[in-house]
Amino acid sequence: MLHPTPTLKETPSQTGGPYVHIGMTPNFCGITGVIDADLGSTMINGDVEGERIVICARILDGAGVPLHDGVVEIWQADAKGSYVAPMRPGSNSMPAFTGWGRQPANAEGIVTFETIKPGRVEGPDGKLMAPHVSLWIVARGINIGLQTRLYFADEAEANKEDYVLNKIMDPRRRETLIARREGGPEPRYLLDIHLQGDKETVFFDI
Repeated sequence: MLHPTPTLKETPSQTGGPYVHIGMTPNFCGITGVIDADLGSTMINGDVEGERIVICARILDGAGVPLHDGVVEIWQADAKGSYVAPMRPGSNSMPAFTGWGRQPANAEGIVTFETIKPGRVEGPDGKLMAPHVSLWIVARGINIGLQTRLYFADEAEANKEDYVLNKIMDPRRRETLIARREGGPEPRYLLDIHLQGDKETVFFDI
């Protein structure tokens, strides 16, 4: 006769901090000599096609307080709608445009990326999606990184047809993913990311 299997307690969960900045962006924290530059700090390494832009995302907690100890990674297509694949045979291990970036939040909860405006890529339905950037957010108190997207306010027609945006039933919730544009030498796109509350940003299970 088999012995009964004891019931085990669940292992307590752990958060990603408060050492997220130290582990992921040591140079930003003043810890030098480990790596020459923080990974993902630069997305453009030479001449690239496409419109140069600046993306700014401000991360706010449920009370509207800036999340100053967060780290955000972005992943995007290039201006032609193609993703960089540095591990593909014969590809350039140091492309002019990496398509991936990582930045720490400052005291105001803002992360800033100097990049190019992405082109449209094919969606699951075979149609072109609107230009967008995928974001991954980690910070103290976040057990599993949060996944969301950033779309562009000046791509209204493409946004109306986007496969993912149309999966969000409430049009008001779609607005939480739309970054507003500001002028300047390089266009700036600003997005407030609310982790909780009435204005909570749409996050995705991936």
